[in-house]
Amino acid sequence: MSFAEKIRRGSRGLASRLVHRGWTWVREAGAVSAEQPGPLRFAELGAFTKLAFPQGTIFNEHAIAIGCYSIIGERVSISAGFAPGLKLSGEPIVRIGDGCVIGRDTNIVGHESIVIEDNVWTGPSVYISDQNHSYDDPHLPIGKQWPRNEPVRIGAGSWIGTGAVVLPGADIGRNVVVAANAVVRGHVPDNTVVAGAPAKPVRSWTEAEGWQPPIRTAPPRAIPDGVTHEELLALIGWDLRLPPEAVPAPDQDPDPVP
Repeated sequence: MSFAEKIRRGSRGLASRLVHRGWTWVREAGAVSAEQPGPLRFAELGAFTKLAFPQGTIFNEHAIAIGCYSIIGERVSISAGFAPGLKLSGEPIVRIGDGCVIGRDTNIVGHESIVIEDNVWTGPSVYISDQNHSYDDPHLPIGKQWPRNEPVRIGAGSWIGTGAVVLPGADIGRNVVVAANAVVRGHVPDNTVVAGAPAKPVRSWTEAEGWQPPIRTAPPRAIPDGVTHEELLALIGWDLRLPPEAVPAPDQDPDPVP
């Protein structure tokens, strides 16, 4: 290899390292949190919550509330109301609870009420909306017909798989699994797995019978005795516990805190 070629390769390597270091700095500087809100002024933004950079489209954030210890992935769009700049009053239209993880490229579009309870995790590219277009008038473009709103709720501890669509009127219970690419509307009971378009129950759990049909895979191994919280934190890379002020008092009915 000639000296000139070594110089060119060295320059490209240096440029690559500088670009990656610069992008890491931009991502850290552009992330949004309660301590570093940037231009966004949410109705609520809890401690230890972070919106990764780059964010998606976020508007009317004064009508959006996000709890503590939540992670909002890259390019997640969250909107309240029809258009930016609306002066929306009353309770927040979109509520995301404590300990939630919203996967990258997800869209949450709220007009009346979307409630995502504590510890809900989603895969990437999930779509959640409380509004549908109407098509009653066959002579008028659908986009110009008055839409219909129905509140949406996703119960605590649920998992929403990649590419799932949660439609207006969906009332999803606690610890529900929504399979990838499922389309959900209506009521889904607690401890149920739904799949398909439209989504149908494919597995459910009761105290008397456990999971039916039975789960075929072996259960995950329990955490070995003696493993400290600090060791788990070092393994996982981030703290799953809620901050002390968010943990319910002993006389309350708390959600499980990891």
